[in-house]
Amino acid sequence: MSRGASGSGTARPSPKRNADRTRSRILHAATSEFSTHGFSGARVDRITKRARANPRMLYHYFGGKAGLYIAVLEHVLGELRSEELKLDFNHVGPLEGILMLFDFIDEHFGKHPELIHLLSGENLLRGKFLKQSKNAPVVSSPVIELIEKLLERGEREGVFRSGIHPLHLYVMMVALSYFHRSNAHTLSAIFEVDMTSAAWQQVHHADASTMVERFLRADA
Repeated sequence: MSRGASGSGTARPSPKRNADRTRSRILHAATSEFSTHGFSGARVDRITKRARANPRMLYHYFGGKAGLYIAVLEHVLGELRSEELKLDFNHVGPLEGILMLFDFIDEHFGKHPELIHLLSGENLLRGKFLKQSKNAPVVSSPVIELIEKLLERGEREGVFRSGIHPLHLYVMMVALSYFHRSNAHTLSAIFEVDMTSAAWQQVHHADASTMVERFLRADA
């Protein structure tokens, strides 16, 4: 038998699989580049070199630097949302569910500093590129609905006070997980305390959890 059709018996990756891998490498390299240098400081040549990809492939998959930047924003936000939606609240009480979500948000921001850098950079641009995304509103909406259901259940059971808005609650939990990290270096310099240390972060999270709980509880 010739070795042409079957080769050595090892299946070669399909063109689609190769394309997916190339796209993934570009996206991964771009996430690091944009989070480190921002949109204006990022360089396409550094991204393609790190991704081991031809520059033509970047333009083929993403349309250019702006399209790639939007794809990076969608990717990091999509990761946060997909992980949030994996949380199972069916077998816990409403208070435990909200605190579980807060624990996850805080841990996710702690493990993904690139998300903080990218969001901070995009805020400096007044959300210019995120406004062009068609996917960002889609990936955010299920989380608010999930919180709304927990709040409704907690209010029915007499655990939560009435009138808590799910979006305001979510923004508050993100702020308690985000601000001290996005401003850690300046705050550390001003107050001469290392706010990047694990010990300081743990104490802050414990206090923030207490704040969330007391904000929610009907008997607080």
